[in-house]
Amino acid sequence: MKTSRLGGSTLEVSAICLGTMTFGQQNSESDAHAQLDRALAAGVNFIDTAEMYPVPPRAATCGRTEEIVGTWLARQARDRIVVASKAAGPGRSLNWIRSGCLDFDLASLRAGVEGSLRRLRTDYIDLYQLHWPARNQPMFGQWQFDPARECAATPIGETVAALATLIDAGKIRHYGLSNEHPWGVIEFLRQAREQGVPPPVSLQNAYNLLNRVYESSLAEICYRENVALLPYSPLAFGTLSGKYLTDPQARGRISEFPGFGQRYAKENVVRAVTAYVELARANGLTPSQLALAFVYSRWFVASTIIGATSLAQLEENLAALSVELSPEVLREIDAIHLRYTNPAP
Repeated sequence: MKTSRLGGSTLEVSAICLGTMTFGQQNSESDAHAQLDRALAAGVNFIDTAEMYPVPPRAATCGRTEEIVGTWLARQARDRIVVASKAAGPGRSLNWIRSGCLDFDLASLRAGVEGSLRRLRTDYIDLYQLHWPARNQPMFGQWQFDPARECAATPIGETVAALATLIDAGKIRHYGLSNEHPWGVIEFLRQAREQGVPPPVSLQNAYNLLNRVYESSLAEICYRENVALLPYSPLAFGTLSGKYLTDPQARGRISEFPGFGQRYAKENVVRAVTAYVELARANGLTPSQLALAFVYSRWFVASTIIGATSLAQLEENLAALSVELSPEVLREIDAIHLRYTNPAP
């Protein structure tokens, strides 16, 4: 499998990254280890997890995903695997995480890193990401900035300094952002320059056929500043497989966990998915192949984060890497995008 340098880091990562947020909820430890083994055999060297996983987040299961990854990681050659994890931020009432102290200051981030290291059974995390911003900004399906929702938050300059301290201590090698907007990326870069400390090397945001918001401004910022995109939800939580068109209660995260994936419940999603499904079938592809191949092919994508609840799904996700979309199909995709622009931002 092709590998590439992750932004301005020293990390060489595979074109596919295995996401793990189903481990410990929809997948047992044995299921998870089978997925990890299969992904590694296929050339995947990049694993993404988070302290709050599995999802949906609950006090009873919090940290279980990292524990499952940790029991697998303990029998691997550590230097062959790039491990990414994420620190939960404030504002989502996850009071069972880090005793509710979810600010992005040094004390809180150090506690987060130490907990993740313990569960992952490793001495360092290759890529430590801020799961979502501490400040007021629209995220997870919200699409408008509202000044009336301003709240106290750790200054970004303080967070940058804290992450630099963790790098100096050898706890983490690099750090990245997630669910971030243009102002936030620019501010992290500015603060890092002013302090003379390492900048963020990656951005993990949702990106798929239903949500191409990244392309309008973040793509230029990240290109010019050497910040790599790690797109998550390439299948839009299974929506782009087309399975919910014929059966809205088809098995999956959206049907099993009410209120989950609200960004994919917006008005034009069904119309857009229908158009993409028809395009895929007209060209001898499954809807999932079309959706995945599109994300895999984007020039700004460093590594695509995939998730699966079965080995069969994982196999399809891996196989789609060899699918090459023709210029004609890409033009049709853009035509549909212009007709139903970002229906699930």
